Amino acid sequence: MQAPAADIPPGTNSVTLDALVAEALQKNPEANFYQAEIAAAKGERRTAGAYPNPEVSGEIGRKRVTGGGLAAEGTAWSVSVMQPFEYPGRLALRKAIANRQIELAEAGYAQFKAVLAARVRSLSYALLIAQQKADAAQQVAARGQELAEVFIERDPAGVTPLLETRIIEASVIVSKRRAAEAAKAAQVALFELNQLRGAPLADPLRIAETNLTFRPALPIAELVTAARTNNFEVRTRQIELVQQGIRLDLNKSERWPTISAGPTYSEENAGDKERVVGLGVSMPFPLWNRNQGDIQTAKSRQQQAETSLLLAQREAERGIREQAAAYEALLRQMSFWRPDTLQQLRDAAELADRHYRLGAVPVSTYVELQKDYLEALEAILDTQQEALEARQQIDLLTGRATTSESIP
Repeated sequence: MQAPAADIPPGTNSVTLDALVAEALQKNPEANFYQAEIAAAKGERRTAGAYPNPEVSGEIGRKRVTGGGLAAEGTAWSVSVMQPFEYPGRLALRKAIANRQIELAEAGYAQFKAVLAARVRSLSYALLIAQQKADAAQQVAARGQELAEVFIERDPAGVTPLLETRIIEASVIVSKRRAAEAAKAAQVALFELNQLRGAPLADPLRIAETNLTFRPALPIAELVTAARTNNFEVRTRQIELVQQGIRLDLNKSERWPTISAGPTYSEENAGDKERVVGLGVSMPFPLWNRNQGDIQTAKSRQQQAETSLLLAQREAERGIREQAAAYEALLRQMSFWRPDTLQQLRDAAELADRHYRLGAVPVSTYVELQKDYLEALEAILDTQQEALEARQQIDLLTGRATTSESIP
């Protein structure tokens, strides 16, 4: 099905649905947000994997020694370098939490690309069918307008010719209204499509000929299983659950204090010169705070994550059952169509126009065929669009990206 050339400047190249999807994935400005989110998560992973810096401390002062009839005064100073050593495994737990954060960012980016591809495909097809509807309505309106003008020029006498002229004029008004509505829908789809692919909003666009084929969906049991494991929202909740489990382990390990150890050096010059070299060790004494509050919070967050995962799985199952039922109903509806139904209706509308001019068919037949042709065109195109939307929702809910014009 080829988009009409109406309202599209000559020389505008036709673009396939796949090309538009690829362009949007490459140029969509929102992709930078998710890429920056992944980079930020990787920065957090680098920070989580770094050892704590050593702590340097020093003291300096004056020392006075008296007693035994002697008095001496001099400088006393000391310096120490202490390296914190965390409880074994704590650093690995922080790195594991940061790794889950990277997975969350990458899962969000993958979901964004899948949703973007589906949206671009839907908008592209919506633009195509809106252009087709506008083109067909304009053709029907042009035929009726031409007939009405001929009748007016003839100045028909009698009631019957006058009523036929009014009937045709009324059908022209309805057809032009349909053409205007379709053109409006095409503009709305065009603006959003250009926005998603990073192009100027008013750039004209012609969608290349696109023949969609719809294969039967997989058995509902397989779809439900895929949705409960591969759904983007479910995968996100699974990662969050694992992350909360690691946080709980980390909070438990933080019951044990961090030990700092390192060399110390002190020197005193008050009478005699004294130097002391040693090894210092320091650690907080876990008397008042055993981190029980954070452990309780982590357990609660883990329970929330488990509940969120269960709800996400049930929501995915409900969504997949709804979309699969809708898709099957649309497939059954399309199975009754003949491949050449639209062409036959289009030919019948043109045939009625020619024979009405010759006086071989009444005006009622002429008007009815023009109206039926437009209604059938809208019904077929709208049904195909709904099937496309349902199939893409199935792919999104099961974690499968739609990448082909032929919907599997």
